[in-house]
Amino acid sequence: MPKAELHMHIEGSLEPELIFALARRNSVEIPYADVEALRRAYAFTNLQSFLDIYYAGASVLLTEQDFYDMAWAYLERAAADNVWRTEMFFDPQTHTERGVDMRTVIDGLHRACVDAEVKLGVSAALIMCFLRHLSEQKAFETLEQALPYRDKFIGVGLDSGEVGNPPERFERVFARCRELGLHLVAHAGEEGPPAYVWSALDVLKVERVDHGVQSAKDPALMKRLAQDRIPLTVCPLSNLKLCVFPDLGQHNLGALLDAGLVATVNSDDPAYFGGYMNENFVQTFAATGLTAQQAWQLAANSFEGSFIEAAAKARYIDRLNETFAQFE
Repeated sequence: MPKAELHMHIEGSLEPELIFALARRNSVEIPYADVEALRRAYAFTNLQSFLDIYYAGASVLLTEQDFYDMAWAYLERAAADNVWRTEMFFDPQTHTERGVDMRTVIDGLHRACVDAEVKLGVSAALIMCFLRHLSEQKAFETLEQALPYRDKFIGVGLDSGEVGNPPERFERVFARCRELGLHLVAHAGEEGPPAYVWSALDVLKVERVDHGVQSAKDPALMKRLAQDRIPLTVCPLSNLKLCVFPDLGQHNLGALLDAGLVATVNSDDPAYFGGYMNENFVQTFAATGLTAQQAWQLAANSFEGSFIEAAAKARYIDRLNETFAQFE
């Protein structure tokens, strides 16, 4: 099934094997004996316990080729899952705080995006995220460092630890990004309350809400999201791994669709959360009993919610319809 992926942290695609390969290449020591020891550590109880390992894994990324290799490995997986469009998050502060130059990060990732179009037929773009546990001033500094490479990323987002870090802390930097013509998205309503989603919409003025599953607790918010066609980039296996839902059968993806929301399926940090795009679909549908019509809706929503131009969206949805027509 053709689809787009709109919520995937490229640093979260670092498989243990690649982490160890890059560690050897760059003579970086990591606090795990081997691949299996690292994989066993992927037992998370909440978002922060995941982030601790996530940042440790990112420490092996030092050169432009490292960033290229990481992105290319994901893009090959995306192509295998029939992802036709991907809008990948990257966290430059995770790297610049370690002394890695912004150009190194962006050039490596962008080069992989260019090659993916030519060699894999995958349309790929970059969204730069600000780390919300750091200050807004740090976000402004990151934006200034990135502006010389403005043509290599399409938008900005807000990620990292949500609870206690409401979106409104970043009102001014998002206003500046809006002036620059960048697309705006933000993580909200994963572990944080519906109030964070309202703030992302009304203060940051985002075009897309990443996660957003806690919106179901607020009927007025659900109505707003449906009426304004605000996409939610839902990540089922991530929600399961981080204990947002006790089991996948209790996930509210079906309820979001039934309420008319532009919900989508995404992999978030697939190396850590147990599955890339197709695995998220397969496991979620097996657990919840969602239908083929809802599979089509999720794929159509993914193209609708993407930042590609209208003509390309129409072409992708036409191809999606052709795919489903084969099974009628």
